[in-house]
Amino acid sequence: MAHAYTPGLKVTERTRVIKERRLPLPGDVLASTGQKVSGNDIVARTELPGNVTTLNAANLLGVPPEDIMGMMIKKIGEAIEKDEIIAQSKGFFGLFKSAVRSPIKGTIESISEITGQVILREPPQPVEVTAYIDGDVTEVFPKEGVLVETIASMVQGIFGIGGETRGELLTVVNSPDEVLTAKEIDEKCKGKIVIGGSLVEFSALQKAKTVEAKGVVAGGVEDESLKQFLGYDIGVAITGSEKEGVTLVVTEGFGKMRMADHAFKLLKSLNGKIASINGATQIRAGVIRPEVIVPCEDKKGEIKSSIRESGLEIDTTVRIIRQPYFGLLGKVVGLPVELQLIETESKVRVLEVELENGKRVTLPRANVEIIES
Repeated sequence: MAHAYTPGLKVTERTRVIKERRLPLPGDVLASTGQKVSGNDIVARTELPGNVTTLNAANLLGVPPEDIMGMMIKKIGEAIEKDEIIAQSKGFFGLFKSAVRSPIKGTIESISEITGQVILREPPQPVEVTAYIDGDVTEVFPKEGVLVETIASMVQGIFGIGGETRGELLTVVNSPDEVLTAKEIDEKCKGKIVIGGSLVEFSALQKAKTVEAKGVVAGGVEDESLKQFLGYDIGVAITGSEKEGVTLVVTEGFGKMRMADHAFKLLKSLNGKIASINGATQIRAGVIRPEVIVPCEDKKGEIKSSIRESGLEIDTTVRIIRQPYFGLLGKVVGLPVELQLIETESKVRVLEVELENGKRVTLPRANVEIIES
């Protein structure tokens, strides 16, 4: 009989990390195959077309659309400044002239003698894609981007906010049980990724933003703290585009939740190392996990695979992802083969889990995720 496989979070000292770094539109690739790059290096660059503004210049000047060409001071393709006159009527005997001023800085994209409309376009917006992680470029996608590969320590989270950033890891608590409050955060956290314990309070998030910390990693966060910090209720589909200046990675879940020992110990052992962190989270199709990645200095050591091909096994560490034990960690101690009847009167495959407090519970296999290590 095939084993059930429940994908989970990676917490591993050494794994191969491959990141695809692509532009949203075709552009220039600045890195080549085999090149060593740092996370801040720009590997590809392009320009997004500026926003379009439409003016009915003929109406504004009070002339028929077919006359608009003769009224234009600026021609197609010419640069314009905000409030610059782009069209002007002839007036009577050179007097009583009407003028149309540009509401934006940009260029004249088109002029229509059919509608009398002038289309203006704002300057293009430069877009640069960085390598994000220190590593080697293993493949180049012409005009699109590159693959960057490295051997790294990785800790994935269950939820996060904020996009990609980099900084030095700084552990400010002594144990995975400790709550991260504002008093643990001061000027020494500027530019750092702060490692907390079981919970990050709203005051700590606010203080981290004030001192310009790059990120915060903690076991849990209260939903109300997130709402206060962001100023709105967070959506459940996808995060990562928040602009608060601090990226947050939550490793266990919502509420006060002790950070898993192996995750805390690994992060603490990496204190002072430069990490790449991303809070982007997607919980539906195409799952995206928030992450902390620290490239290993020794690239030639043994890689400890973080993938369990055989799925659930005895002694596998799991996190429960359904109530009433949501967020608790435990170890698989039994994998009954027979289907069992659960409260919903459905028959499902179950497993027996020994929680960290020694209590044993029986759960549907779909109610857990593997903590990969």
